[in-house]
Amino acid sequence: MQKVIISVKNLVKKYGKLEAVKGISFDVYEGEIFGLLGPNGAGKSTTLEIIETLRDKTSGEVIVDGFNLDKSPNEIKKIIGVQLQTSGYYPNLKLTELIVLFAGLYNEDVDPLKLLDTVNLRDKAKSKFKELSGGQKQRFSIATTLINKPKIIFLDEPTTGLDPQARRNLWDLIREIRERGTTVIITTHYMDEAEILCNRVAIIDSGVIISLKSPDQMIDDLVATGFERPKEVKKANLEDVFIHLTGKHLREE
Repeated sequence: MQKVIISVKNLVKKYGKLEAVKGISFDVYEGEIFGLLGPNGAGKSTTLEIIETLRDKTSGEVIVDGFNLDKSPNEIKKIIGVQLQTSGYYPNLKLTELIVLFAGLYNEDVDPLKLLDTVNLRDKAKSKFKELSGGQKQRFSIATTLINKPKIIFLDEPTTGLDPQARRNLWDLIREIRERGTTVIITTHYMDEAEILCNRVAIIDSGVIISLKSPDQMIDDLVATGFERPKEVKKANLEDVFIHLTGKHLREE
């Protein structure tokens, strides 16, 4: 039986009369990649920010690795890593300097080069953050979530704006992090990304979870209703063609 590492029960968040999250419940299992999907304004970011201790809830219960959000928020902070948006970094600091800065905030002793190795950025150790390409910035952002050796990391649309090579490279990185035993919670607007990466996904709309299953099961359930695509599904897509022709290696700007 899989261990539940995050348990959310009857979570509600109200902003005045607006109910952004309407009593949702779900579990996340240890060691899985869990996707929280939904249109803009659906309530997914609010839900994650509550779990991350960044936003107060109105009611409900959140348990993270045995710690109750109401009683032990600081304990939860110690075991999670949250991906910062790229605007959260000092642009003129070198990558090693940024890692030392963040390690100090976490009171962790970290080898910057070893950490950069995990995201394939050792060769950029002395580069300033502002000099990185989009893909490199995203990989570095994920590296900073690993500084405190978290049990769970939260990635918010990690591949938005990346070219196909950088995107697939980041997929490989996310899988590697999961294989090392870290639970990954991801939001994305790319359904192919969720289908490929996630063990299970919850689809949230208007503050309510409308489906929570594996991507394969969701697709099978839709097909069982008689749904058919208007054109034949090919064995490859244009992105596969692009990668095949140009190669999988990263092109850094």
